[in-house]
Amino acid sequence: MTGKTHVMGGIAATVVTVHFTSYEPGLIIAAGAVGSIIPDICHSGSKIGRKFPVISKMVNRLFGHRTFTHSLLFLVLVGYVLTLFTNDQSIIIGILIGMASHLLLDAVTKNGIKLLYPANLTFRFPFTMKTGGSLEKVVLLLLTIVTIYYGKDLIL
Repeated sequence: MTGKTHVMGGIAATVVTVHFTSYEPGLIIAAGAVGSIIPDICHSGSKIGRKFPVISKMVNRLFGHRTFTHSLLFLVLVGYVLTLFTNDQSIIIGILIGMASHLLLDAVTKNGIKLLYPANLTFRFPFTMKTGGSLEKVVLLLLTIVTIYYGKDLIL
């Protein structure tokens, strides 16, 4: 998936979460957007990879693309590290939801993800799509509609 789809996925997932919980809307949604790009630190051409090129290249050399940073292990590790720096649940949950939405979206691509890393098992849905293709544009539109639908009460 492209960066804009990941960001919209993180925003949509956190807006829906806000609709059903009492988390601070501004914090959790912003954290969801940030969290949605974190797994791609392993790709130097990604939004986050271009911002932190040295870290991105190092992570890619150590693990490759869509392995460790696209796993449940990484999700748990980031969650733990976040608790060392903040006890604000809106931030922690938002980042983790954004990251989880990233994993879900990448699992819909042909290459899938190594969800159970270090096990060398590729997880992908039975239906897949090409990154940047027409189906991804439909997914982006649907995520935008979900965001507007569940977020309309936040504006009023």
